[in-house]
Amino acid sequence: MEHRSISIADQIFERLEREILTGEYSRGDILTEMKLSEKLGVSRTPIREALRRLAQENIIEMTPKGAIVIGISKEDLKAIYEMRYRVEGMAANLAAQHITPESARELQNIVELQEFYTQKGDAENIKNMDSAFHEKMYDLSKTPSLSSILKEMHKKILKYRRASVSNSSRAEHSLQEHRAICEAIASGNTELAEMLVTIHIENARKHLMHMNA
Repeated sequence: MEHRSISIADQIFERLEREILTGEYSRGDILTEMKLSEKLGVSRTPIREALRRLAQENIIEMTPKGAIVIGISKEDLKAIYEMRYRVEGMAANLAAQHITPESARELQNIVELQEFYTQKGDAENIKNMDSAFHEKMYDLSKTPSLSSILKEMHKKILKYRRASVSNSSRAEHSLQEHRAICEAIASGNTELAEMLVTIHIENARKHLMHMNA
């Protein structure tokens, strides 16, 4: 297995990105190098590098007062779901083209774990399995550029997805949709897989828009 060395700046970037995208920092909060250095117990140099990268991701804005948290707005959410609606079906279609018995079983295992956590009402692990399912499907598309784009979009809506899976009705419907998508991909039915994923994304979008109306 290949191991990648993670720098302090990488660790800080990943931590701050996660905290912003899950709502631990609110829109408008100001992050300063000095305060973050004190909080995290590191020098200001890796903090500065992490903030620069977060600004490139457009989830903070650098100002003379410090880094202002932007996060993901409702407008961003709409745009992300519009993009997912247009391209995620393509990933499912490609996954169905490249599926093998082994990878089909791996996808099925994720669905089974999602079912287990859905029955328990474990929102955090339902979210984790939701991410795992989609990311596995992206990887199965065998198209790295497409997979990378979709993973970034999926990551950016963490806060909204956490709230969505906390709704037991939506969690159950999402499980059923994932199960149907898994079966279509496993059987190599490209058109059905693409159609079911498009319906799944639209249902998720409608639910989130209703929650945040």
